[in-house]
Order: sequence, then C-alpha cells, then structure tokens
Amino acid sequence: MYEYKTQGTCSTAIHFDIKDGKVYSVSFDRGCDGNLKALSILAEGLPAEELIRKLKGLRCGKKQTSCGDQFARALEQYRPAAGAGEKSP
Repeated sequence: MYEYKTQGTCSTAIHFDIKDGKVYSVSFDRGCDGNLKALSILAEGLPAEELIRKLKGLRCGKKQTSCGDQFARALEQYRPAAGAGEKSP
C-alpha cells in the first residue's frame, strides 16, 4: 500500500496499491467525501498510465491543483519503471 501526502488540496493523503500496472484500493484522507469515493471506485482496476493521462493537470476552482491531479502525481511517483517490478514505498 502506497501513501502520498497531498499538497494544495482539501484531502491530506491518498492511499493505493499498484499491481501489474493497475490501480487498486484507492482511498483519500479528508476532502470531498462523495467525490473522492466516486473517484476511488472509478479508478479501481484501471491502468495507472490511463489515470495519469486523464487526471494530470486538473484544477479545483482557483487552486493550481486538485485531488485528481494530486492522485496523478502520486501514481507518477510510485509507478514501476517499464519492465521493472513494482516500486516499494
């Protein structure tokens, strides 16, 4: 299980697993409960690369980032290198 401390959002951390390049068991600490539960459900089983592509750069209101953007950054940080095993937290 990976943990990513967010910056600039109402959520404070994101927890998730990556297995075979796909994302599982996503949860957020704090933030907009309903929206983040929905994001967690929709992300389940999707390739990390697809989520990064779709979520990176999203903003929340006037903020420079969003929970989705922070999730993309977390996935970028923890994704395994091509051809390598899973990265350890």
